[in-house]
Amino acid sequence: MLLFNKLKKLNSSSGYQHLLDRLEQYSLLIRLDRPIGVYLLLWPTLWALWIAAKGMPDALVLFVFMTGVFLMRSAGCAINDFADRDIDPHVERTKDRPLAAGRVTSKETLAVFATLSITAFALVLLMNPLTIYMSFVGIALAASYPFAKRFHYMPQVHLGIAFGWAAPMAFTAQANEITAITWLIFMATILWATAYDTMYAMADREDDLQIGVKSTAILFGDADKLIVGLLQVLLIFDLVLIGSSSNLGLYYYIGLAAASGLAIYQQYLIKDRDRQKCIQAFVNNNWFGLCIFMGLFVDYYKA
Repeated sequence: MLLFNKLKKLNSSSGYQHLLDRLEQYSLLIRLDRPIGVYLLLWPTLWALWIAAKGMPDALVLFVFMTGVFLMRSAGCAINDFADRDIDPHVERTKDRPLAAGRVTSKETLAVFATLSITAFALVLLMNPLTIYMSFVGIALAASYPFAKRFHYMPQVHLGIAFGWAAPMAFTAQANEITAITWLIFMATILWATAYDTMYAMADREDDLQIGVKSTAILFGDADKLIVGLLQVLLIFDLVLIGSSSNLGLYYYIGLAAASGLAIYQQYLIKDRDRQKCIQAFVNNNWFGLCIFMGLFVDYYKA
């Protein structure tokens, strides 16, 4: 009996350690240690919610969308690694990801994607019917984005559309309508995502060329910095139109001015196409999105 109890304790401890290991690998799979993607999806979602509500949105809507941002970005990471399972092991930056390194299986990766997507959809069921219907488009965009780089040179635009779809969903959930401002926010998200993800792709250009993966950084070639700059100018102009159409005041434009300064700084970072500085410019976009949101938040709060 004593020996049995010792074996039982050993098995229990081993099972516990296995569970902890699985959870750790799943957390790495969904980039829990690198939340930048969550932030880049969160900011335009919050822009849309605050403008749709003309201030603080409904608490339930805010909870569903903030939780949904985390779940869908995490699901996107899982399906991205599944799509790139034959590519990532050959790329220095990605070869240690859990699936690429063989620490999780393809079945586990798909199970994580499915679990997160179903959980996100369950939350959407708390919203109105129009938002529920629109969520199917959102899931399709999130699931198809990782495969886009195999078929065309503009997966960054595809990412922008996937992230931007949060805008019409936010408007239908909060205000039960879609307006012209909704599509301005949608377009702003596409312009922004194309710009910052091109910066990211500039860091990966040599690897992508070797393995045959397509990107805007490859498409734009030597004009990459110029085109990113033009995208940023169009983005700022779009955000001015959003402010004007939404009757936003001084605080919003102060936030926009700060964000514009960050866009100039990002151009400085990518000027030599240095890999690390391109990644730094990409990450810096978190502060760009925060500046716009803080301008919105304070402007509505002071109104």
